[in-house]
Amino acid sequence: MVGISSARYSRTRFRLPDRRSAVSHEQKDGGLAGQVVVVIGGSSGMGFETARRVRAEGGQVFMTGRNAERLERAAARIQPLGTATFDATDPDGVRTFFRNLPHPVDHVISTAGGPSYLPLAEMEIGETSRHFGDRLAMTLAIAKYGQDKVRAGGTLLFIGGTGGRRPGVGRTVIAALTAALPALTANLALELAPVRVNLIAAGFVDTPLSASLLGDRLEARREELRSTLPIRRVVGPEDVAGLALHIMRNEALTGATYDIDGGQQLL
Repeated sequence: MVGISSARYSRTRFRLPDRRSAVSHEQKDGGLAGQVVVVIGGSSGMGFETARRVRAEGGQVFMTGRNAERLERAAARIQPLGTATFDATDPDGVRTFFRNLPHPVDHVISTAGGPSYLPLAEMEIGETSRHFGDRLAMTLAIAKYGQDKVRAGGTLLFIGGTGGRRPGVGRTVIAALTAALPALTANLALELAPVRVNLIAAGFVDTPLSASLLGDRLEARREELRSTLPIRRVVGPEDVAGLALHIMRNEALTGATYDIDGGQQLL
């Protein structure tokens, strides 16, 4: 495994799979064997599970995260081609990462970032503005600096949410982001073609981030979803990872938003 620090990037040689054999294998069985996937936010939750699934299918991964210790623990389980520690909301960090990334790769998925639920009365406007701007800037930076590293027909895949589609107290910021990301995705798909750009809009997913947000209310939320969702269970990281891999494999998909919430929006 090769590591690249956020403070000082080193020139490193990677043993990448032969691109011709990767494409022919994909056309043969629709798998990811021989392909290389960059997972931004790969140290836990949906990102980690996506990396694990790619490796299970015979693909290679490059994992990034903001917390070096957590990323190192995750990498020990996945055995990626390499890792990089940086804050994905920092455009300079994103640019430096992609500049040092071996070329080409097949797919990039970003699960970085989290929701912001605050009523107007509790908002610090400066902080809220940074959260909103950081999320959009992160998406644009990954698209701008990552496009030249992704092969034609590969995909840039982002994770958004469905939670802001219904108005509610405390949902102002997340609602704006929920509306903005699909429009951003569709426009980027045209601008970056033949690289594909897609968005996964997830409902509640049982991840460490969800646990940190809900605290001692987590189990109650799980029980509520088990009893009310049409699928009668809670959506997990493995569900999102399965959808992500399908979007990577299917080269007819671009410019679209794919919901995965267990039917939560129907209630």
